[in-house]
Amino acid sequence: DVQLQASGGGLVQPGGSLRLSCVASGFALDDYAIVWFRQAPGKEREGVSYINVGRKFYADSVKGRSTISRDNAKNTVYLQMNNLKPEDTAVYYCGRGARVPFSLWRDPTYYANWGQGTQVTVSS
Repeated sequence: DVQLQASGGGLVQPGGSLRLSCVASGFALDDYAIVWFRQAPGKEREGVSYINVGRKFYADSVKGRSTISRDNAKNTVYLQMNNLKPEDTAVYYCGRGARVPFSLWRDPTYYANWGQGTQVTVSS
């Protein structure tokens, strides 16, 4: 049974850091692309970062402030987010996709499985 469990969100002040975790079960990370999306109230779901077979992509809004990584032994993908801003406030979801074209990594329709989301709130 494929499952994705996202965690690590919380309330943080502007300029702070968080590390989000996406624990996968029921499949091997090596075989799939893992993506982080976020959704703020009243906004569309936005692709934040992607990792697969050594390729990593970031949205312009988080580039230089975020690092995605993967620990195959723990079947976990991490998203380290630094210098957080109020506009980073959203629910963050991790998703699993197969055969995702690199140029379309931000299209949520390529990801068939999603975790439950973890809330990130950046506020003073």
